[in-house]
Amino acid sequence: MSKLTWDNEGERLFETGISEVALYPFQTNGYTKGVAWNGVSSITDSPGGAESNKIYADNIEYLNLMSAETAGGTIEAYMAPDEFAECDGSVEIAPGVYAGQQNRKKFGLAYKTILGNDTESNDHGYKLHLVWGCLASPSEKQNSSVNGSPEPLAMSWEYSATPVKVTAAVKGKKLKATATMTFDSTKVDATKLQKLEGILYGTDSSGSTEPRLPMPDEIISMMTTEG
Repeated sequence: MSKLTWDNEGERLFETGISEVALYPFQTNGYTKGVAWNGVSSITDSPGGAESNKIYADNIEYLNLMSAETAGGTIEAYMAPDEFAECDGSVEIAPGVYAGQQNRKKFGLAYKTILGNDTESNDHGYKLHLVWGCLASPSEKQNSSVNGSPEPLAMSWEYSATPVKVTAAVKGKKLKATATMTFDSTKVDATKLQKLEGILYGTDSSGSTEPRLPMPDEIISMMTTEG
């Protein structure tokens, strides 16, 4: 075994930025009709749970059980697409007229972050993030007077994500339900990743498809099938 070394050229990695955010409201037949979400300034991933629950017996620590892990986060943006209104508890009752405090619709998300390193900077690669089962909580919006230092209204939504069922097995072991998946472009098969992005963001070529958010089982099959 060779000796460990640190800070080798090309191995000083970092992650930054956010782009190509897509929203997928949940319909009766799945996460369909994806739309571009412009003006997103940040998405904060805030997992929870996975807390230690120590069990004692025979005057010693006998077991250390972990609680179930939960997924959630915060979206910050300067605008939201019209399709997000029902996800935010509003229903359009006439063109441009919205009633609030309505049932909130589930939604999914797709977005990219930049992977950089010390030799290629921000051109090293990217990560693709997918989230299912999101429900947004009511959020506070502060409208301020225009002054000598005008700023656009920054909106924020906290969301919790309910895991979706996974029936696929990896290396003979069945996966638990999940609400998130990530894809590292520097490691994922480029052809398979391009196919997935064509489904997520749609295509303009002949036989074009509408953007949609596939379920984990479909993605796992796509990523693990040979050829």
